[in-house]
Amino acid sequence: MSPEPNQEPIERESMPCDVVIVGGGVAGLAAAIRLKQINEDLEVVVLEKGSEIGAHILSGAVVDPRAMDELIPDWRETDCPLGEVPVTDNQHWMLSKGGKWEMPHIMMPPFMNNKNTYTVSLANLTRWLGERAEELGVMVFPGFPASEVMLNDAGAVTGVVTQDMGIAEDGSRKGDFQPGMEIEAKYTLFAEGVRGNLTKKMKARFDLEADCQPQVYGLGVKELWDVAPENHEPGRVIHTQGWPLSESESWGGGFIYHQANGQVALGFVTALDYANPYVSPFQEFQRWKEHPKVREILEGGKRVAYGARAINEGGWQSVPKLAFPGGALIGCAAGFVNVPRIKGSHTAMKSGMLAAESVAAAIASGAEHTELADYDANLRESWIATELKKVQNAQPAVAKYGGDIGTVIAGIDMWMRQLKIGLPIAMKHKPDHLHTGRADLFRPIQYPKPDGVISFDRLSSVFLSNTNHAEDQPSHLKVCDRELQRTSELEVYGGPSTRYCPAGVYEWVGVEEGKPEFVINSQNCVHCKTCDIKDPNQNIEWTTPEGGGGPNYPNM
Repeated sequence: MSPEPNQEPIERESMPCDVVIVGGGVAGLAAAIRLKQINEDLEVVVLEKGSEIGAHILSGAVVDPRAMDELIPDWRETDCPLGEVPVTDNQHWMLSKGGKWEMPHIMMPPFMNNKNTYTVSLANLTRWLGERAEELGVMVFPGFPASEVMLNDAGAVTGVVTQDMGIAEDGSRKGDFQPGMEIEAKYTLFAEGVRGNLTKKMKARFDLEADCQPQVYGLGVKELWDVAPENHEPGRVIHTQGWPLSESESWGGGFIYHQANGQVALGFVTALDYANPYVSPFQEFQRWKEHPKVREILEGGKRVAYGARAINEGGWQSVPKLAFPGGALIGCAAGFVNVPRIKGSHTAMKSGMLAAESVAAAIASGAEHTELADYDANLRESWIATELKKVQNAQPAVAKYGGDIGTVIAGIDMWMRQLKIGLPIAMKHKPDHLHTGRADLFRPIQYPKPDGVISFDRLSSVFLSNTNHAEDQPSHLKVCDRELQRTSELEVYGGPSTRYCPAGVYEWVGVEEGKPEFVINSQNCVHCKTCDIKDPNQNIEWTTPEGGGGPNYPNM
């Protein structure tokens, strides 16, 4: 942030290192661990915007251990939480409003089963990886978001600047002001997760998406429940599709994972390419829980946690160029989610390991701030590419033809690709915000009121996410043009921000009085990035708040 008038320019301390990794998720930590495994003398820094490692991590999650087996082969002999609950039962439900039809496994390609996988809290797995990284000498700094990228005269990335602390809402410096630090590095790995603000800048600066299709996204909304003992079956995994999104001409689906300690993780993903601006992904999730087959699992239980985050759904054709002078994208910053399998942790970790190997080799050769072309090439020849190419038409098929017909076409294509005779050219897609339709072309959706037992409102849900931001700080949600927000987002599209946000951040007040005002409750933000993705004019920009702000997920 530029200093206010009459304020002294900010003097920053600098910290040199070999590698700085922006983001303490599984990709960033896998990269850090692999770097130290190759060369224990490398100085490796991991910056994490959450208050602790794992605080901002949210995923289903059913994890394929393939990458973990490569990174830490003896993990099963340790206290690693990954191995606590093997998947023992795998079901796929097609839902109607009041019933279900279970899809036989024989209809799905072999790679779609969950044999030899585990259901786990990804936040807890991330915490465990963080401890392993620190044991190896990695410097892990939670509560320190990276807010700027440093470049040299040649335009190469030379590190990052951490977020200033103690800035008041009006931009002045408070008594506890602490300037961000310059982390100077030979190489910088961007592991920010989905739609990271620095990743966006790197994609634009180096034109990384010139030869790929636009990334597209889903919004995942999740809850953790303590369920009645008679309703809990450890290792049982259920995925659903169909109702209720079939009623709003959207697509996506739900998941129910029976995990350790009598808990069930359940959630709902709505693809963000929906046209109807009256769709509310949060409300679709609450409505889905009222399905008789879902409700019977939850009855007698208690909701204990809530969260939300965007998910990459573009697949292989949306993977950008991965390397640029001085830096590279890893994990969900690049987008390696296998959408039909609903898995991305293993591919994210593998990408971090591949990047680490390229960085270590470059540093060993004496190179600094160069382009890691071998990382990009090696990844495109790895098992990540093999896996994602098999399913590259699944998301576009469902997006183009709808949940029912699209699922059939996607299944046929995946079977054909299993036999290496799939369609030669992947179906195309466009950015999610371009799908949003005018409000006058759609009818508002009347969602049922929450009952406070199975379904809930947004504000009580946000309370369970333990979200906190210092009130007297600049809003990290930037509206580029307030007038455009009124004349277009509200008057043309009906104010979809009030519905797509799963945390109630955005409100239009004074509409009935003819004096509409766009109110941003940034303290509610759970950092899902949906506004940055779905705003129809790309008029809202998500940036990093003060360090440690946002959700504090215990075991999501």
